[in-house]
Amino acid sequence: MQAPDLDQSLLHTESSPKGSQFDAVYEQYFSFTWRCLRSLGVPPAQLDDAAQEVFLVVHRRLGTFEGSSSFRSWLFGIVRHVAFNQRRMVKRKTGRCEPLDSNLRSSAPSPHESAEATEAAAFIEQFLDGLEQKKREVFALAVLEELSIPEVSEALGIPLNTAYTRLRRAREDFRRALEQRRHQP
Repeated sequence: MQAPDLDQSLLHTESSPKGSQFDAVYEQYFSFTWRCLRSLGVPPAQLDDAAQEVFLVVHRRLGTFEGSSSFRSWLFGIVRHVAFNQRRMVKRKTGRCEPLDSNLRSSAPSPHESAEATEAAAFIEQFLDGLEQKKREVFALAVLEELSIPEVSEALGIPLNTAYTRLRRAREDFRRALEQRRHQP
C-alpha cells in the first residue's frame, strides 16, 4: 500500500509557519525515509545519522520545493544522495561491509515467525547489496516501497522505459537469487 503524498496545502500556505510544515513532513515521511535509507544500503549502525541528515536537508530546503514533482520524489532525491554519501563514508572507513545485526526485532508474535522474518530480511539485504546500484534503486522504490513505475522514473530522473527495463532485470536477478537459495543445503 502506498502512503499518500503530503498535503500540498501544507507547503504553500503563507499562514503556516515553516516549523509546522517540517513537523508534518517529518511525521508523514520518517518511516518512508528510514526504509529507503536501509534498502539503499545504509548500514544499520548509520541509519540514525543518515535519517537525521536527510531531515536537516529537508528542513533547510523545504521552502524551495516547487511542486513540479511529487513530494516523495523530491524527498527520495535527498535520501538517495545521503545514502550514497553514507555508504561511501563507511567504505572509506572500514573498507568492507559490516555484518548484519543478528538481533533484528520483529513484531511477529512467535519466535519461529520472528526467525523467519529475520532470515527473509537478511536475504533481501544480501540481495540488495549484490545488486547493481541502478537496478537496486528501482527495485527498492518499485517493489519494497510500492511506488508506481512512473513515480520511480520521476524520482530517479530516468526515462519510463528505462525504469521498466531495470525493474524487469532486477526481478529476474531476484528470481535467480531465490532459486539459488532453494538449492542450498
